[in-house]
Amino acid sequence: MKVVLAGEGAIARKHVAAIERIDDVDVVSIAGGDETNTADFAAEFDIPHWTLELGEAFEQPGVEAVILTTPTQLHASQAITALEAGLHTLVEIPMADNLADSRALVAAQEQSGLVAMVCHTRRFNPSHQWIRGRIAEGTFSIQHFVVQSFFFRRENKNALGQPRTWTDHLLWHHACHTVDLFQYQTGELPNRVWAQQGPLHPELGITMDMTVGLGAPGGAICTLAMSFNNEGLLGSWFRYIGDTGTYIARYDDLTDGKGDPIDLSGVAPSMDGIELQDAEFFSAIREGREPNSSVSQALSTMETLDRLEQTLN
Repeated sequence: MKVVLAGEGAIARKHVAAIERIDDVDVVSIAGGDETNTADFAAEFDIPHWTLELGEAFEQPGVEAVILTTPTQLHASQAITALEAGLHTLVEIPMADNLADSRALVAAQEQSGLVAMVCHTRRFNPSHQWIRGRIAEGTFSIQHFVVQSFFFRRENKNALGQPRTWTDHLLWHHACHTVDLFQYQTGELPNRVWAQQGPLHPELGITMDMTVGLGAPGGAICTLAMSFNNEGLLGSWFRYIGDTGTYIARYDDLTDGKGDPIDLSGVAPSMDGIELQDAEFFSAIREGREPNSSVSQALSTMETLDRLEQTLN
């Protein structure tokens, strides 16, 4: 399967590394935003074609699918363009930064009949899959889902320390991971939502600190703390406090509440959530089915984010 990659940033590297471990899939073109970075990326990963024009990448011979790792504000419009061009589409989280564009993307997928999937990677991390298995078998029930997502972004740079041409968003990007995972793991849509935010950055114009709370009809609650101001250990920690134990997930790793590792062998064919996610995308294309984390499935997450934004306003 021939694939186009859009974007040459930090997350694009993770997708290329994942695809290298997936059989019969080749990235044949990369469309980037910076000429030097895009050319260097193509050379580093032996991608035969590069361009600064997404449409040119779409026109490469035999291309069937695209992975969009571009700035958040471009996700919905580029995904719709890709579907209209007849390409199966995997778009990085979030699929849009507002509800109207999210609904437009879902409508475009339904019109096209193609596979369109969002990178809700937490659904695929072995750590969260293990928890989901315990919930499914009835041996664990979430009481309180406590999440910390901390970064240091007082300057507008990406995870590689490179300057960004766009600004990130705590609610529509980073909260999106937790909102989707809470709904996915509980199987319920929150009936109680609230959010509060700290001051805007004087130059970037974005909120640097935010707290989100969710409550599910079945009783589970979620508390999410996010910051772009944090100095120290960075990243996200997901603490599942349940009726029969406590577990802490950090990306693909899982420990119990005391810090002892949980054996995740046998949970999935890989220990890399991004590889598992991308493999699901390609499998869904080949099997002609809806993937886990399709844009349609993810729409309820965007609806919850919209409700949270209304509480901020």
